[in-house]
Amino acid sequence: MSGILPSIENFAKGTFATAAGLGTVGVGLLFFGQNYLIYPSAFPPGSRTEVPAPIDFGLPFQAPELTTPDGVKLRCYSMLQRKDMSNVGAPEVETHEQETDEEFANRRPTVLMFHGNGGNVGHRIPLAKVFYVKMRCNVFMLSYRGYGHSEGSPSEKGIQIDAQCALDYVLGHPALARSHIVLYGQSIGGAVAIDLASRNPHAIRALILENTFLSLPRLVPNAFPILGPFAFLCHQKWDSASKVPLIPRKTPILMLSGVCDEVVPREHMQGLWEIVQRRASGRGGEQRSEEGGKTVHEASSGGSFSQFVEFEQGTHNDTCVQHGYWSTIAEFIEGLDDDP
Repeated sequence: MSGILPSIENFAKGTFATAAGLGTVGVGLLFFGQNYLIYPSAFPPGSRTEVPAPIDFGLPFQAPELTTPDGVKLRCYSMLQRKDMSNVGAPEVETHEQETDEEFANRRPTVLMFHGNGGNVGHRIPLAKVFYVKMRCNVFMLSYRGYGHSEGSPSEKGIQIDAQCALDYVLGHPALARSHIVLYGQSIGGAVAIDLASRNPHAIRALILENTFLSLPRLVPNAFPILGPFAFLCHQKWDSASKVPLIPRKTPILMLSGVCDEVVPREHMQGLWEIVQRRASGRGGEQRSEEGGKTVHEASSGGSFSQFVEFEQGTHNDTCVQHGYWSTIAEFIEGLDDDP
């Protein structure tokens, strides 16, 4: 994994992404025009025109163009597993001699990625590469409307439609339809993942959420106390706190939090974790341990296993390069085969 981490570190340092957008949400609480500030798809400059592709990182891919029910064209990336991936340095996985590549891909997890609210889907390819090469997962990268080369303008309702369209595509794909679907969302992408899982409770195998929030209106008083009284003007809700309880107890959730997050206060991830613990069955038991710069909280609910991991040095954009981040995700995904 050492060869991939430098690329991720460059991604973390070079992409101001979510910090730029959510960091200005307080300024954008004027009712009209807040979408442009909550969804800064043109930041950093060139993000609407310069979109890296997986081939730039030595990865084979497909670029499906999805058309949403409201007629918006989304340009996305899909990377399917094959039995032999030695050409990209992937570790070997047990296969069967008569098994086709399509059958093999259906046996591997599929990670559906939802990115933060700035930059574009291409900026997250170094992250996708870890899932694809090191963990041998299929990867589908959604480009929201109004981002990168996708058409349209972003909004909460529109992105909800986009996420559903992406899931429907995966569920209808012959090489992915029987695969375990894992949603991976960073910041506002975590809210997208939670919303999608709440509306498709039996289609999602697990969620991985990084540095996301209880809701956008509840984020304003914490991030910008002086603007707290005007939080009601924020019509883009992304109310994850009300949607987590709709996700089945049997669905494992991994939450990854940077303690030094300067955009989303630590209390938001802690609040979501409390909801995860008590969803549908009252508060469950929790085990807590500390190891190598991270604190691990574990809970069992409905026969499944969920985790909340806090990285002591992690900020909003560099939690993904903290020690133990990727090994935690790898162990979580491997453990899905053992969960009921």
